[in-house]
Amino acid sequence: MYTLGIDIGSASSKAVILADGLRPVAGQAIQAGTGSSGPKQAVERALDEAKLTLSDIAASVATGYGRFTCELTDRQVSEISCHARGVSHQLPSARLVIDIGGQDAKVIRLDAQGAVWQFLMNEKCAAGTGRFLEVMSRVLEISLREMGAYHDRSSRPAAVSSTCTVFAESEVISLLAAGAAKPDIIAGIHRSVAVKVCGLASRVGWEDDIAMSGGVARNQGVVKALEAELGRPIKITPEPQLAGALGAALYAFDQYQSKNKTGG
Repeated sequence: MYTLGIDIGSASSKAVILADGLRPVAGQAIQAGTGSSGPKQAVERALDEAKLTLSDIAASVATGYGRFTCELTDRQVSEISCHARGVSHQLPSARLVIDIGGQDAKVIRLDAQGAVWQFLMNEKCAAGTGRFLEVMSRVLEISLREMGAYHDRSSRPAAVSSTCTVFAESEVISLLAAGAAKPDIIAGIHRSVAVKVCGLASRVGWEDDIAMSGGVARNQGVVKALEAELGRPIKITPEPQLAGALGAALYAFDQYQSKNKTGG
């Protein structure tokens, strides 16, 4: 029995297919989000990977920024719940989840059962988000994939103090003009993200273990900056970009079980 989870973000679409609510048989991410063909492409590629068709899917759930625009699924569940569920499924000891997406950053505190206890989001400003990093990457003419490696070469992180993306961009341009080394600028950018996110974390409180999901978790520079600010190690989920879609697929499995128990 197969269930499908789709996570539709502002910049990317992810799909996960689960067998019997336990074993992922496919996981795909497309760099095209809500309002685009990204969700359909992600589902098609996941079905191809699993060698299935849509008629083989017993239940499906959409989550993320564009979940209400998705016509491919049976129902919608919030990204807060789905990221918490996906992370807890892979890292049962996690008590705080940090998820940095394209348009927002979230911190989610979990109880001992892995359920959402409290959460906060930064969704009114691009600072501390994937979009912030994209803007800085463009200014520095360095790909997002390279930024983690540059971070490790920093000897003196630059001060990037602005919490506004527009002002921070101006700061970075000024640092370049003054001859600051790119590794130091990037380390400063990562610290700026970490300070913003840790401000959210301090408001919900935290205890070990801390986990991170979302595409930004693949940037080791951001992870190291967060660890430095928190003073604690961070665990990264396998395929962190797929955590929300995994949670959605797990909720779809719950839906299937509930429907079959009631005979509905």
